[in-house]
Amino acid sequence: MRSLQEVLQDWEAVIGLEVHTELTTLETKMFCNCKLSHDDEPNTNVCPVCLGMPGALPVPNKKAIQSIVMAGLATNCQIQKHSMFYRKHYFYPDMAKNFQTTQGPVAFCMYGHLDLEVSGEGASERPDGVETGTDTVAAHDVAAPVTVRKAEDGSYTVPIRILRIHMEEDAAKMVHVGGEEGRIADATESLIDYNRCGTPLIELVTEPDLRTPEEARLFMEKLQQTFRTLGISDCSLESGSMRCDGNVSLRRRGTRELGTKTELKNINSFKSLHDGLEYEIRRQAEVLEEGGIIYQETRHWEPSRKRTVVMRVKETADDYRLFPDPDLAPFDLSDEFIDDCRARIPELPDAKRDRYIASYGLKRADAAQIAGDPVTAGFFEEAADGVDARVVPTIANVMVNLVPAFDALTPAQVRSISTLLASDAITFAQAREVLEAVNGTQDDPERVVDERGMRQVTDTGALEPIVDEVLDRCQDQVQQYHDGNKKVVGYLVGQCMKASKGKGNPKLFNQLLRQKLEA
Repeated sequence: MRSLQEVLQDWEAVIGLEVHTELTTLETKMFCNCKLSHDDEPNTNVCPVCLGMPGALPVPNKKAIQSIVMAGLATNCQIQKHSMFYRKHYFYPDMAKNFQTTQGPVAFCMYGHLDLEVSGEGASERPDGVETGTDTVAAHDVAAPVTVRKAEDGSYTVPIRILRIHMEEDAAKMVHVGGEEGRIADATESLIDYNRCGTPLIELVTEPDLRTPEEARLFMEKLQQTFRTLGISDCSLESGSMRCDGNVSLRRRGTRELGTKTELKNINSFKSLHDGLEYEIRRQAEVLEEGGIIYQETRHWEPSRKRTVVMRVKETADDYRLFPDPDLAPFDLSDEFIDDCRARIPELPDAKRDRYIASYGLKRADAAQIAGDPVTAGFFEEAADGVDARVVPTIANVMVNLVPAFDALTPAQVRSISTLLASDAITFAQAREVLEAVNGTQDDPERVVDERGMRQVTDTGALEPIVDEVLDRCQDQVQQYHDGNKKVVGYLVGQCMKASKGKGNPKLFNQLLRQKLEA
């Protein structure tokens, strides 16, 4: 098969996502009072409602409705005051009552969007020379322009429209034993745990606005950050509390007619989402270029074999026999309820990122990484509280590049090591050594630095004699510098550090060497 870059020169990928997120921070299920926990013994948190016993009546979870409205507001959706639940029929062991309670044509949240920023290698998936100015795709109910804003460095920003976010109940967990990759087709037996059945689940459906696997991965990542910040879910792809289905089709560049789509089902990692879509785009291009036909079907991504395989022919809406659930009254959300949900929304990742840049002068990449996780952001703000503003960018640098390697540092320790770095008292390599020493303790990094004699000399008067001595005995390198080899300064700095037994500040050595070499 041709590479993704080669395929996207001739073909345009049209991608839409369906993202399923369990509301794991709630205490009870969607329509009953059963405990919400998947870690207990199988089939212990069940009752007649979630097992679908005849005559059992569901009662909606108010906090779950509150959570989905918050999700809609955070993704710029229109909150629908009037909606209702439907029954979606299918016959499979993971839903004992043989239908799933979900929402119909009108969901709690409709017609939203998230702005997606794509940079670096990911931006290169949009092929060179292909217009990224305006793209017109089928919108919510009419054709509408989607403007892609491209920067000089090749990065770009595109709004990804959200068709709806609806509420439903999750199915039971099935474990297929004896087959490869946990698939039912090769299993010798299947086990069912109904503890998960009835878990409140929100499903977000995008418009087909995504054009590359990297855009799909970044959208999923941004959604995870948003929902975690809202506190409505742990959004763990590993445990399955966040899952994604990817729909993809191809059309020749310059054409508007959509091709036949395939669906990649139950993607459970960012890498699998990207790699699965990439393979499917390349596979579809090969089939079409050989005169073949793309069938509407559901496919499974096999990470170990790096390929997709057919699971089943895709169902249509008629197959589900959807109709309003007679056991659940329609919802009429009040303005007061919606306003209360809006008041509960904390500062979202994009706003937090922009505040960090404006208030602290952080690099955009550092600010985005810290702001994207509520736990990391809280740690950072505690570490930065009350320190000199000039030290805060160093705290961010330490948070991004050093802290992830350790599991038990405190904000006070990060504040202390960052202050030492900002004042050039230690090097970054020394900071790593010190943090390793204090990890899991309450020790102050500054005390460790002094005990080990690591504090560097920053007195230029004490460093100049060392610089002069190095220049005197390294005449070959001095001549190389004057001949245009500026990189030789690195060697000279190393000689100065060796002569000072690691006590001198390398930045000052660098400055002094250049001053004397240019004199």
